[in-house]
Amino acid sequence: MYHSLSSLVPNAADILALEVEELAGVLLMHLNSYAGVSGNSVYQHGGISHNNFFNSLNPTNSLTKPEYGDQQPEVNRALMEAWAWLENEGFLVKNATSTGDWFFISRRARRLESREDFGAYRKANLLPAAQLHPLLASKVYPAFLRGDYDTAIFQAFKEVEVAVRQAGQFPHDLVGDKLIRAAFATAKNNLPAGPLTDKQLPLGEQEAMAHLFAGAFGVYRNSTGHRHVPTEPEEAAEVIMFASQLLRIVDRLKLQLTTDAQT
Repeated sequence: MYHSLSSLVPNAADILALEVEELAGVLLMHLNSYAGVSGNSVYQHGGISHNNFFNSLNPTNSLTKPEYGDQQPEVNRALMEAWAWLENEGFLVKNATSTGDWFFISRRARRLESREDFGAYRKANLLPAAQLHPLLASKVYPAFLRGDYDTAIFQAFKEVEVAVRQAGQFPHDLVGDKLIRAAFATAKNNLPAGPLTDKQLPLGEQEAMAHLFAGAFGVYRNSTGHRHVPTEPEEAAEVIMFASQLLRIVDRLKLQLTTDAQT
């Protein structure tokens, strides 16, 4: 079904207020809808003409007014920015087999049929699954894509807690701050160091590592049940990436434990 730009965003002021990524989603919906329209100069044989598209925004027929009236030139410039963004993201691809300025819509772009689909794509880009610790990629990433940021953050730090407990071989009833402090304790007051304490580090850095994990739990793991947690996707993605880094530290220390036991 064909969707004109003005049917998607009726007012010029609203379209000009969109960030380039948001406007790119609107433009992609519009371009995708050309597939059901025949007999036009913009879309032919599965391709989109850059020049014909932008020329179509400024009708030469004096009886036909531009969709956005006197603000059409400003809208056109904004749409050019959005087009460039779509090219850069691989949604619009220059057709090397044709002459001129013809593009085709990529396979990935054709799967994004609505602004909600495009929004989900943008969220996924904020938190690349390939860069996450495998535990978080399988158990936390889906919640992030759904927009359940508090659930995603809680689950991410739960995985860190479980990993610390397993690596240090602690009982199941040892949880939270007590678990972290026991795992990363420094050797002092005639007490041994915790099993995850990196003894290759200076004492000050050993204590800093304990504070790093304990602080992360205090701010993000414990607060998800009864206080403010990040609700914006950008901030939630950063917190989850932080949890991913903590998990990789635990993996490294667990491997170091195994190596030390074998020597």
